[in-house]
Amino acid sequence: QVQPVESGGGLVQAGGSLRLSCAASGRTFSDYHMGWFRQAPGKEREFVASISSSGDSTSHADSVKGRFTISRDNAKNTVYLQMDSLTPENTAVYYCTARRWLAVTVDTNKNYWGQGTQVTVSS
Repeated sequence: QVQPVESGGGLVQAGGSLRLSCAASGRTFSDYHMGWFRQAPGKEREFVASISSSGDSTSHADSVKGRFTISRDNAKNTVYLQMDSLTPENTAVYYCTARRWLAVTVDTNKNYWGQGTQVTVSS
């Protein structure tokens, strides 16, 4: 079992960058596929990016491809989301999620979730 804890959110101007981090407790972090979702005000939660347990496979939503990059460091039990060229449309609460042995996009109700970190992009 892991408990994701996000950090790195904040206020940034359009065109700027932020790097989110997600530290996950537990000794079996390398068993877990990890990912990021986000939820903007008045909208449903949506997929942003995911990474396999070994880190050799990643997936990014079309809306963030080329601007956001997910990565992980299994030695530090941490997953990252580098966000570049931010726009006001990227304003949302960003959630880190984990799933053991399965992709985080499969039946998300069974994932472990962090509390979220607010990202606000001003125009």
